[in-house]
Amino acid sequence: MIAIDPVQNTERDNYKLLIGSIIPRPIAFVTTLSGDGVLNGAPFSFFNIVSSNPPMISLSIQHAGGRHKDTARNILHNKEFVVHIVDRQNVGQINITAAPLPPEHSEIALAGMTPADSLLIKVPGVAEAKVRMECVLEHYVELPNNDLLIGKVVQFHINEDILEQGRIDPAKLEAVSRLAGNDYAGIGDIFTIERPV
Repeated sequence: MIAIDPVQNTERDNYKLLIGSIIPRPIAFVTTLSGDGVLNGAPFSFFNIVSSNPPMISLSIQHAGGRHKDTARNILHNKEFVVHIVDRQNVGQINITAAPLPPEHSEIALAGMTPADSLLIKVPGVAEAKVRMECVLEHYVELPNNDLLIGKVVQFHINEDILEQGRIDPAKLEAVSRLAGNDYAGIGDIFTIERPV
């Protein structure tokens, strides 16, 4: 076992250790609206559940060149966003949205995705996702080089084909997770272990 002091590492070295060890990571595809009404879309793998009561999720968005990325800036301005679960069918299109476009260009249009109206917020989602969640900004924490955003889910949109008795079938969702570098993973083997009583 090797002991590594993160203070002695570069930021890039620490990043590589984190993304190589904290795997698999779920991927949030996030849509937002710019101040000019441009529909922005970007994937983020620093993403997870915060709470189920109320339902809340977290996004950590690293700064780019010392500045907020478009997604974080749009969320802070509008206080609304839509989170989609990335799956086998949409991962190719969502990968296209990771291109570094200027704010006045829509990644959704670039990837040929279909905007889908939300019910409770102004930000549209995309029709290509089997799961999407309309969110409002609940908490924001500015960290040294990234933005930690916690959103409250105000509306779920779930493809009925993946629902069975109120539960999502993971085999039908076919969620994709992020590994390190350019690597992704599917759901893989599923096994069950009973929790202690």
